[in-house]
Amino acid sequence: MAERLLVAEGITRRFGGLVAVNDVSLELRLGEVHAVIGTNGAGKSTLINVLAGEIAATAGRVELLGRDVTRLSQPQRALAGLGRSYQRSTIFPQFTVLENCRLAAQARLPRPWAIWEDARRCAFSVEHARQALARAGLADEADRIAGQLPHGKKRQLEIALCLATAPRVLLLDEPMAGMGAEETERMLALLAELKRDHAILLVEHDMDAVFRVADRITVMVNGATIASDVPERVRANAEVQRAYLGHGH
Repeated sequence: MAERLLVAEGITRRFGGLVAVNDVSLELRLGEVHAVIGTNGAGKSTLINVLAGEIAATAGRVELLGRDVTRLSQPQRALAGLGRSYQRSTIFPQFTVLENCRLAAQARLPRPWAIWEDARRCAFSVEHARQALARAGLADEADRIAGQLPHGKKRQLEIALCLATAPRVLLLDEPMAGMGAEETERMLALLAELKRDHAILLVEHDMDAVFRVADRITVMVNGATIASDVPERVRANAEVQRAYLGHGH
């Protein structure tokens, strides 16, 4: 059994009388892509936000790399080995691709006292930024202005920003949204490569892509889990078919 890098137990999040996430438990294991699917409003993004530490759980527990991080903030969880991407672009479009990634890498070794040094020349952050770009397939784009990248490569850059912080767990919120077929293929290849030394949680609406890349799938409806299993069993699950997939899948 692969190593458990993130464990979430009984995660619940209420907003007043609305229960956005209701007693959800899951595990992210090294070498696996664990997809979370469901219709809009099912609670997927709220779940990611709770796991990332952006919003607090009303109830439940989150363990990261064997450490209880339930009460830790998002920056603290990031330093502890958690990276995430967002549905909306979070890059600095006016900066180069390398500078975007260098800023993320800089968080690993902040040096606020070195006010006389040009941060852009920090060997540590530049080297780790270049490594992250190479891993994400963007080494040849390092000197390009980030805002000039095509959509698919902007999404790759967002993953590179995560990688620059050296996470063990990646939470990816719809990384293939808006992509064409060729861009999707590149992203699927990247995810398949990254899972070798990461645990990945993937929220995605492209069901063909999900069933190609996921090792395990959790299905959410109205904030709760209705199924969590290997793709073949999820596809054959009658309740999942009625609630989400339809009989054509």
